[in-house]
Amino acid sequence: MLKQLVFSLALLATLATFAWTMRKLFNNFKFTKKLPLTHIPERIRITLEVAIGQTKIFRHPVMGFLHALVFWGFLVILIGSIEMVIDGLFGTERVLGALEPFYDVLIATGDVFAAIIFISILVFLSRRLFIKVKRFYGPEMKPVSKADANIALSFILFLMVSLLGMNTFYLLDVNSPDEQLSGVYPVSIFIASFFTTLNPSQIHFWHEFNWWAHILLIFVFANILPYSKHFHVFMSVPNVFVSRISPLGYAENMESITKEVKMMLDPQSAFSASTEAPPKFGVSDAEDITWVNYMNALSCTECGRCTAVCPANITGKLLSPRKIMMDVRARMKEKGPGLRASGSAYSDGKSLIGDYITEEELWACTLCNACAQECPVNIHQPSLILDMRRYLVLEKSAAPAGLNNAFTNIENNGAPWQFSPQDRMKWADDLFINETV
Repeated sequence: MLKQLVFSLALLATLATFAWTMRKLFNNFKFTKKLPLTHIPERIRITLEVAIGQTKIFRHPVMGFLHALVFWGFLVILIGSIEMVIDGLFGTERVLGALEPFYDVLIATGDVFAAIIFISILVFLSRRLFIKVKRFYGPEMKPVSKADANIALSFILFLMVSLLGMNTFYLLDVNSPDEQLSGVYPVSIFIASFFTTLNPSQIHFWHEFNWWAHILLIFVFANILPYSKHFHVFMSVPNVFVSRISPLGYAENMESITKEVKMMLDPQSAFSASTEAPPKFGVSDAEDITWVNYMNALSCTECGRCTAVCPANITGKLLSPRKIMMDVRARMKEKGPGLRASGSAYSDGKSLIGDYITEEELWACTLCNACAQECPVNIHQPSLILDMRRYLVLEKSAAPAGLNNAFTNIENNGAPWQFSPQDRMKWADDLFINETV
């Protein structure tokens, strides 16, 4: 009974802390722009393919396969974690054991996956600590970012150690005729062979120790994740579901611009003065982004696959698509408390453009969409970059000189070239081309 009481208090504290953190994060969505969610069947298909199937991660075959195994393993082990919560609340032991033979398959799969995840995490940690993988570095990757990754991987490593330890000593602890072994443990039964010399009290102690260690690590890890880049453990699947489904190179029209053009083309609009406040074009700060942009920022894994394929970054320019998403997340984290306290009118004298992201970074982007193509969680960085450019052009007239010349020519000549429309065919005067064709 004491065990159930302690467990219930720990679970309550975990859920309360997690709910408080998530409430703060998701209250920020109230200050983002609305965006309709359509084509649900197509989104489900993409989620199954990209998020559950992990198809984009396989572009790096070896590491991608290991990451996919870790993801699929966590899905299986999650069911075992739910069973542990039920056991902790009601004082049962392997409560789902009655579901044989399904339970045997589930536990055997989880036991094997625990060993696979343990080995995979060792590989991931070794790459970060001993092998200088270029995409793990960059000006935006501060020491805290590197420590964050190492801490999260270490947590997962200890989670697998405690899980295998719990299974191992469970096998040894079930030794009386009245107790029936639940599940099949192909890996743990091998590990158990090294601990047969322990006496029953020692075995029971280590069984309980590993059970508590595993469940408490889960509770602590769940409350660390929202402050970590590994928040994508929770956010990646829903992010893929809400991600952009139009072709990568398609530029979405701005509703506000469309409305302005329609008003100019409508003769009646001159007699119907609008009472609405003038619209703001583009994105300059955190509250101008859409809720999907913010979801993207929360889901960014900081893996660097986007930056590794960015032609601007590769050729030495300042742009890093990873930094763009990290900056959006950091800016909302900074401004969010003020927005929640004072509303959308709050200003701290800073801005996303200028204080976080420079104009040079934005104009370095070629909009080639290589970053969006590569992102394993379907973040579309170019659409956000394009919206920030739109703000610079439409609100600040702060385009590069070459573009400003083109804009002036379009306004005066109806084309980006600097000559009169009447002179467009002069180049063909000596070529005997019929201009009426």
